[in-house]
Amino acid sequence: MNLISLKGVTEKRAKELNKLGITTSADLVRYFPRAYLDMTNRASVREVYHNDMALLACRLVAVEPVRYTGRLKIVRAHLEQDGDLFTAVWFNMPYLATRLKPGEYLFYGRVQNRYGQVSIVNPTFEPLEKNARLKGLVPVYPLKGSLTQRIVRDAVLSALRAEELRSVIPIELQKKYRLSDLKEAFFNTHFPKTHEEMLNGAARVALEEYFILLTAFKLIKGDRNDVRTNPYAVTEREVAAFERRFPFEFTSGQQAAVRAIYDNVTSPHRMNRLLQGDVGSGKTAVALTGIFMAVQSGYQAVYLSPTEVLAAQNFALLQKMFPERRVAYLAGGTSAKEKREIKAALAAGEVDILCGTHAVLQGDVHFRNLAFCVCDEQHRFGVAQRNILSEKGENLDILVMSATPIPRTLSLIFYGDLDITTIPDKPRARQEISTAVIPERKYNDMLEYIRGETKKGRQAYFVCAKIDDDEGEVTSVTELYEELRGRLPDVRFALLHGRMKDREKAEVMAAFKEKKYDCLVSTTVIEVGVDVPDATIMVVYNAERFGLSQLHQLRGRVGRGSEKSWCFLLVGSESETATERLNILRTTTDGFKLAEKDLELRGSGDFLGTRQSGKFLTDIKNLRYSTEVIFTAKKLADEACERRLNFDEVRRAAMEKYESLKDVVLN
Repeated sequence: MNLISLKGVTEKRAKELNKLGITTSADLVRYFPRAYLDMTNRASVREVYHNDMALLACRLVAVEPVRYTGRLKIVRAHLEQDGDLFTAVWFNMPYLATRLKPGEYLFYGRVQNRYGQVSIVNPTFEPLEKNARLKGLVPVYPLKGSLTQRIVRDAVLSALRAEELRSVIPIELQKKYRLSDLKEAFFNTHFPKTHEEMLNGAARVALEEYFILLTAFKLIKGDRNDVRTNPYAVTEREVAAFERRFPFEFTSGQQAAVRAIYDNVTSPHRMNRLLQGDVGSGKTAVALTGIFMAVQSGYQAVYLSPTEVLAAQNFALLQKMFPERRVAYLAGGTSAKEKREIKAALAAGEVDILCGTHAVLQGDVHFRNLAFCVCDEQHRFGVAQRNILSEKGENLDILVMSATPIPRTLSLIFYGDLDITTIPDKPRARQEISTAVIPERKYNDMLEYIRGETKKGRQAYFVCAKIDDDEGEVTSVTELYEELRGRLPDVRFALLHGRMKDREKAEVMAAFKEKKYDCLVSTTVIEVGVDVPDATIMVVYNAERFGLSQLHQLRGRVGRGSEKSWCFLLVGSESETATERLNILRTTTDGFKLAEKDLELRGSGDFLGTRQSGKFLTDIKNLRYSTEVIFTAKKLADEACERRLNFDEVRRAAMEKYESLKDVVLN
C-alpha cells in the first residue's frame, strides 16, 4: 500500500520516510525498533555509567548555534536535571538547532563521560508532556530528517492495521509446529506489553524471514550439480610445483583446501565453493593455487575484491606469483583509456588473469574463455554478484572466500547454496598478537608507549565506531583524530572513514603503507584484508560495543611482520558482561571459537546482521532471537520443499523477496 494512503501520513512525511528506505506500508511494518524504552525506568544523570543507554527526564536550557568542523555539523544543547548540568550533542543534524526550544523533555541516548564532561550523544527526544500517554515498553526507531519517534510510531501502527501479513509457511506446518499468528507477532514486536511478548514476537517474525531465505537458498542449489564444460588439464605435480613458489610451506588445512578444489575442477561437475578461514590462515594462497589450475589449463581467471585498496594489493601479489602470465587490473579508478584497452584484451584472450573490483561486473566486460572466479570477502558480495560473474563464462568454477568466521553450527545453514571448505589452522610463521584491556587511568601511558614505538619505525591503528549511527556517536573519528594530533604533535596521523571516496581511501592507505604516516585513525573500514607489515599496534575505542568476531578481525590487521604486536582494547563501560567478553578475546585466538562464543553471548540477531549477510535479512537486523529460530526455519524449509507443500506460493515468495536471485534457473 502507498504510504500516503495510511492515516496520518502526509506527502511531506512520506518523503521523509523514503529517506529511511521506506516506500510502502509493507516496508513500514518491517522497520523494527532498535530499542525499547521502559517508561518506568527513568535514570538520574548523576548515576548513569559512561557509555550506558539512558532515558533522562530533564529541562532544556539553551541551544548553541550550529558549529561546523570539517564535514561535521554539530548541534549542542545545554540540559539540567535536579541541579546537574550536562549537554546533548548531535552530529550532522543542523535542523535541530531551530526545532529545539527551552522546556521539559525526555531524552534517550548514549551517555558519555569524557574527562569529567557529561553529554548524551545523538539522543532521540520528545516534549515531556506529550509522553504522558506512553506506558510500559515504547519502541525507539532509527530516524533521519525531521521525523520524530511519535510520527514513526503512529505510521507503523497505521501500517500494521492496513497490512494483511499472511505467513507463507504452509498451514500444515504452522499447525504441526504450533506457530503463532504472524500479524500478532508483528504487533508484539513493535508494541509489546511485556519483554516476553517482545521476544516471542521477534522470534516468530525472524522464523518467517529465515524460512523464506533458506527456501531461496534451497531452490538455488537444488538437487543437481552443473555438468562441467571446461575440462582442466593441470596435473597434481604441476600444482605441487606452483605451491613451492610461496615462501612458506602449506599447512595441512591449506593442503586439504587445495585438494578439495583440485578434485572439484577435475570432476564432471563445476565448483561452487566457500573457502572460510581465520585471519592469517592462508586463504589467498589457496585461491591463487586454484587460479593456477585454470590458467595452466588454458583458461582465463578473475580475482574480485570488494575495495580498490584490496584489489590493488591483490594485483601486486598476482603479478609477483604469476610473472609468466598476463595480469590486468580493472577498478573504478582505472582511466577510461586503460579500461577500453583492458576490455579489448580480455575479449581477445590476451589477458590470463583479471584482478578488480565491482567494475569487473559491468555488462561490457567480456572474456574469451573465463573458467575460474575468486570472490574475496564473501560477506561483501551476495548471490546477485555471483550470478553476474557466472554469466561471464560457461559453467564457471566459483570460489568465494570469507575471513569472517561463521559459527560451525550456522555455516551449513547460512551458506546453503555453497559447498564449504574450512582452513582450521594458521601458517606457522604467523605470530600471536598480545591483547590487553586498557582502563581509563592507563590511557596516557598507552599513548606514550605508542609514541615511543613510532620512533622505532612501528605503526599503529586507532579504530573507533563509524562517524555516526542511529544509536549515537561513541567517539567521532574526526574528533579523535584532532585529539590525538594535539596529544602527540610529533607523531604523523592520517584519517580514514567510510564517507571518503574510494580513491581517497586508497590514497590514504597507500601513504600509510609507504610509511608517510605513523598512525591511522579510522573507522572499521580497515577491518578486512589490509596488509601493512610495519603496523604492530591496534587500538580499539569502546571495545565493549564490538562483537568478538569483529574485534578479532581488527586484531588481525597487526602481527603481519616480524615485530612484537599488540591489540589494546579501551573500555567505556565496566559492566560484568563486557569484561567477560573481552577477557575471552584476550585469552583466545581461534576465530571460530570466538564466533561460537559471540553467538552465545550476543544472539543470532546481532551476529547475523547486515554486515554478515550482505543484503539478506536486512528486514530483521534489529530483532533479537535465539539460534534455535534458524534451525527451526531450516527444518520447515526442508520439509516444505521435500513434500512440495504449497510449493508454488512458497517458491514465488522466496524469489520475490530476494530479487537478486531472480535470474537463477530453478529446478
